[in-house]
Amino acid sequence: MNIASSQSQAVLRATAAARLAEAAIVAAIRIPVAGLRAASRGRKSIALARQTAMYLAHVAFGLSLTRVGICFGRDRTTVRHACALIEDRRDDPALEFGLAALEAALLTTMTRLIEEPAEVRP
Repeated sequence: MNIASSQSQAVLRATAAARLAEAAIVAAIRIPVAGLRAASRGRKSIALARQTAMYLAHVAFGLSLTRVGICFGRDRTTVRHACALIEDRRDDPALEFGLAALEAALLTTMTRLIEEPAEVRP
């Protein structure tokens, strides 16, 4: 495997991780994915959902702020702001429980996707 191929696989894996975090939030909060991907900020609930997805992509998968920003079509400073907002909200026990559960589920899912051979998947 050459360096370019290795880098493109890393970018692909990061993008997949960001999309997985996005899908988890869309499913958990029951909002349309188009709202998260919109160029505009959107309603407060949509912005908070996007911030949470960016936070999970950064924290659960260890993606850099720059990479998360690229995946979500935002600037790295926007991602930093989102992460700080969500981190501050983790003082709420209910939110902490939900985020911890989402993080664990995301890590388990990503691990299984990576470890499972492609020919076994439907």
